[in-house]
Amino acid sequence: QADLVESGGGSVQAGGSLRLSCAVSGLSYSSICMGWFRSAPGKEREGVARISASGSITYYPSALGGRFTISRDNAKKMLYLQMNNLKPEDTATYYCAPIICTTWRATSGWGQGTQVTVSS
Repeated sequence: QADLVESGGGSVQAGGSLRLSCAVSGLSYSSICMGWFRSAPGKEREGVARISASGSITYYPSALGGRFTISRDNAKKMLYLQMNNLKPEDTATYYCAPIICTTWRATSGWGQGTQVTVSS
């Protein structure tokens, strides 16, 4: 089963930026689509970005307004999420996970996640 270790979260003021990282093991990483998800108190977990196995195709919910960018380094088995112009509504715990390509369905258990807190 996959091991997923998220890092890079922290506390930032509105308008700031963070870069989240996800270290992946236990997978044939270069052949697997990946996604970033977040879970805020009182809300269901939601997908915020996903990427094809090669990294050539990405997808984001339109509500994010183009503020997030997902990328991957298959040689290093790493996944990244660049988050710009952060807003208080982005406050959540962020998780990475392998997914069924072109969907928001994770195919493995969740890691610990990394906390992002955005103050106004």
